[in-house]
Amino acid sequence: MATLKSLKIKTGTCKRIVKELHSYEKEVEREAAKTADMKEKGADPYDLKQQENVLAESRMMIPDCRKRLEASLEDLKGILSELEDSDEKAGPEVADARNTIVEVEKVFETIEA
Repeated sequence: MATLKSLKIKTGTCKRIVKELHSYEKEVEREAAKTADMKEKGADPYDLKQQENVLAESRMMIPDCRKRLEASLEDLKGILSELEDSDEKAGPEVADARNTIVEVEKVFETIEA
């Protein structure tokens, strides 16, 4: 049975994963710039290889983060619909959950565009 507490937890999870996704995207940009700078300056091949590995690891985290966000979004939608079915349609937790769903769907729209 869905409760307001579980709704708050799922809402917080979605928000945290969105922040995490943005953080990884920024990290990839930062590491890509660093790698390009190292190539441009003719850095040691070993150091360059290590930097490329760092960049590859950062890039691998983005799809994983998206999958977790999709799963978290589905959980949040499920709990929200359970609460709405049990006549818990008002309150700050429900409004926050709806806003979070809209935000997460916007993130997916920008990813797909």
